[in-house]
Amino acid sequence: MSSRNHLTGSKAAAVVLTGATLLAMSSATHAGEWLLRGGVHAVDPKSGNHAVVSVDSAESLSFGVTYLYNERWGVEVLGALPFSHDIHLRADNSKVAKTRHLPPTVSVQYHLAPRAKIRPYIGVGVNGTIFFDEKTRGALADEKLSLDSSFGFAGQLGADFMLNDSWFINIDARWIDIDTRAKLSGASIGTVAIDPLVLGVSVGWRFGGH
Repeated sequence: MSSRNHLTGSKAAAVVLTGATLLAMSSATHAGEWLLRGGVHAVDPKSGNHAVVSVDSAESLSFGVTYLYNERWGVEVLGALPFSHDIHLRADNSKVAKTRHLPPTVSVQYHLAPRAKIRPYIGVGVNGTIFFDEKTRGALADEKLSLDSSFGFAGQLGADFMLNDSWFINIDARWIDIDTRAKLSGASIGTVAIDPLVLGVSVGWRFGGH
């Protein structure tokens, strides 16, 4: 992992630890609630993510669970089925590889209007992205591609649109720091700075508390 990833990961971990401390302090007199969500997220890598190749967008089914320590503070875990990304050569846009990844993300959230019909929130946290099942074709058919796992910061904006006391529609947007070191047949070809915008739509269920 690069020094940049180490630094970013340390800062992100510090953010989560600080948030967790605030949550622990605020939970003494409040019963918790749970928010369960299921839907679809799209991962859209930034343009120019590598000098030679580019990583395309991908969509997958997603799911999340948030525990609210009180009406404003919570911790969310986001997961998904594997995302599958095509990789193209920038020179001629030919498809030369494919990879899959899992991007679990843990965020501390602050809910701005917890009793309104529309309930916006912000979140900060950490993401760990695991790449696997890399396959090559075309100009790289005889090469072996490998992508290192990534660990970095994640920022989030979202809102729950309440349908009744229990059910809601959720939309959210995240920026995630995902940098992976790429190798072809053991030789480094540098860092792919994916750094995607991640957009999601989900159906949610709220329960627990009092």
